[in-house]
Amino acid sequence: MKISRTDRMPARTAAVLAALVAFSTPAAAMDLAPHRAIYRMGLSSVRSSASVADVQGKMLFELADACDGWTIDQRFQLDFTYAEGDRVAMTTNYVTWEAKDGRSYRFNVRKLVNGQLDEELRGDAEMADEGGAARYGKPKEVELKLPAGTMFPTNHTVAMLRHAVSGQKVFGTMVFDGSDEEGLTEINAVVGLKAEGQGAPEGVPPSDLLTGSHWPIRLAFFPPSSSAAAPEYEMSMDLMENGVARSMLIDYGDFTVSAKLEKVEAITRPRC
Repeated sequence: MKISRTDRMPARTAAVLAALVAFSTPAAAMDLAPHRAIYRMGLSSVRSSASVADVQGKMLFELADACDGWTIDQRFQLDFTYAEGDRVAMTTNYVTWEAKDGRSYRFNVRKLVNGQLDEELRGDAEMADEGGAARYGKPKEVELKLPAGTMFPTNHTVAMLRHAVSGQKVFGTMVFDGSDEEGLTEINAVVGLKAEGQGAPEGVPPSDLLTGSHWPIRLAFFPPSSSAAAPEYEMSMDLMENGVARSMLIDYGDFTVSAKLEKVEAITRPRC
């Protein structure tokens, strides 16, 4: 059974969340907080014509400081129920390392469907001012050229927040995340007004990580070099100034999936 475009959702969502939780201001006045968070995922809305009838699951997200870079370890466990009655259990592990200067990137993605390996991607990428390249070792050895200006997830969010801080709320660029064989995605971001801290969301244990300010952010995803007027899908997030995502909503047009924070805890920084 083909899972349609939802088979990209866990890895791509992981990549975007990895991008959005790693940011700083130009003067590094905001400090990224290494943390581990658990989210409950579920179907938020669905149109009568949608092929998906229900989505339920969990997401574990871990951001750690590796001194010379940031590591992301994200795991999805999702159960899809389709309108015709079929059920599919999907597990996705997404692990990355990105240099803090945004020039180097490594990625490893494993997708299992009903307990069987469905896809594995592994590789690395480098960027310079004139452009760069991504090298896949799995599923097959291939090199993908990256045009000048392409960003990796964390560097993309740094640039996006710099635009927000300077009052430029709209920002678009090419991003490489390695979450599928296409690699490149055009992301257009709109950052809303900064909101003051409101404490933990309802039902979430209190945490010092949830007391700061946050921004509503909406992103639209397009294939590279696309002239399409409408994005493939969109994502909304409520992002804390320390890098913790309070919530997330993925909009596929005919259905939406929410990720609601259940618990967050700090991770000790290493001695660098």
